[in-house]
Amino acid sequence: MSRIGKKPVEIPENVTVDITADKVKIKGPKGELSWKYPDRIKTSINGRNIFLERLGDSKAEKALHGLSRSIISNMVTGVSQGYQKVLEIVGVGYKAQVSGNKLMLAIGYSHPVEFQLPEGIKASLDAKQTQIVLTGVDKQLLGHVAGSLKAIRFPDAYKGKGIRYQGERIKLKAGKAGKK
Repeated sequence: MSRIGKKPVEIPENVTVDITADKVKIKGPKGELSWKYPDRIKTSINGRNIFLERLGDSKAEKALHGLSRSIISNMVTGVSQGYQKVLEIVGVGYKAQVSGNKLMLAIGYSHPVEFQLPEGIKASLDAKQTQIVLTGVDKQLLGHVAGSLKAIRFPDAYKGKGIRYQGERIKLKAGKAGKK
């Protein structure tokens, strides 16, 4: 059995779970998420726990067992506590602005870059406008948005300018040494 898949998912007091034939709906104080789980996985609620069982022993079913448990656990955490990713903008004159659900980035291009935030993701900035805090209930969507923002201007290998995750360390390359 999958070590991750056999562990039950605890349901907090302020979260409601509805399991149908092929879908899990989880509702909490931060929002609501639903996910269509694989047909080879059986889910059930017993008290304040969600249990998952696989119907066979193939390699794919074993992988789906742990994956399904992790996704449901992340959904429960998301609707009860929420998720947050912090991005840093490094570079002289690099900054961001939030207007509604759009993020305007001035990151060294000849024009400002406009990034449309998907529904369910909110962005806020610090006072210097160089730190973007993304929050949301869907962990997968939040990670995708953070990765897409980072891809607009990856950190430069020589100067380190660009967008990076908070705490990410960039190993800088040495420049040309020149003739002596």
